[in-house]
Amino acid sequence: MREFTINKNDAGQRLDRFTAKAAPALPPALVQKYIRLKRVKVNGKGAKREVRLELGDLVQMYVNDEFFQEPDAEEDKFLAAFRPQLDIVYEDENLLLVNKRPGLVVHADETEKVNTLVHHIQAYLYQQHEWDPAEENSFAPALCNRIDRNTGGIVIAAKNAETLRIVNDKIRTHELRKTYLCVAVGNPRPSAGKIEGFLLKDERKKEVSFYRRPIPGGRSAVTYYKTLQTKGELSLVECELLTGRTHQIRVSMAEIGCPLLGDGKYGRGEVNRRYGEQKQCLWSYQLAFDFQSDAGLLQYLRGKVLRVENIPFKNRYFP
Repeated sequence: MREFTINKNDAGQRLDRFTAKAAPALPPALVQKYIRLKRVKVNGKGAKREVRLELGDLVQMYVNDEFFQEPDAEEDKFLAAFRPQLDIVYEDENLLLVNKRPGLVVHADETEKVNTLVHHIQAYLYQQHEWDPAEENSFAPALCNRIDRNTGGIVIAAKNAETLRIVNDKIRTHELRKTYLCVAVGNPRPSAGKIEGFLLKDERKKEVSFYRRPIPGGRSAVTYYKTLQTKGELSLVECELLTGRTHQIRVSMAEIGCPLLGDGKYGRGEVNRRYGEQKQCLWSYQLAFDFQSDAGLLQYLRGKVLRVENIPFKNRYFP
């Protein structure tokens, strides 16, 4: 048993949060269980997890010594010291949905090795005691989808291998519907429709070309779009992908003469400069769990729709 006297820095903190901090190796499920079983007491009595600690309170923890140990492996030190910054849209025991900000890469590349979305997520889960890379056969939290560096929006992270398998399968069978919001330069005609063609990526230029007919190396791409609002030369457009190709929305909208505002690769430079936009106005803002077949341990998500409401470019141009 260990005792802690609450000082001014910890006063006002919830009991479960203080317990997790005091016993950093104690898994979250055990934190809640031990509080419920009164193995964590406040001033000699059992207390609810949400109780706010007061200056001078005595917290007693009947917890094994190993749960109080600080991480000592080099990787653990990095995960403990890294300060995760996440805009969490939804979280449960199996997955985490994060609203990625534009400018942040999802995985390490030639330009960034440390400040990546996957590192933010792994550090967050490590500090929440939901993941420990030192455990034998530990599953490393992994991303189920990715979006471009300068695109914002929902990214799905799996906390276990079975979730990763199921989500990847549902993406492949189009039972996870991802919807994007963008600002296009011009007014699409017709106002709603389907853009269908073939995309060919030039690896050297990191650029994608659109073709209306099949070509060697080209991959089919289908994008549905709907104009929600127009204001002068700008349109607020909703896009849904039937396929998920590199730069698909950006190239497809440019193909119909309505490139995305701020797109430096496929857009109109003079318009981007006039509005002061240096990143494409594109956001993966809605995710629907449209399960048509059994989803195993994720079946409870069937029919759930999650959406990001606060989108900077929408607030700016279509408030």
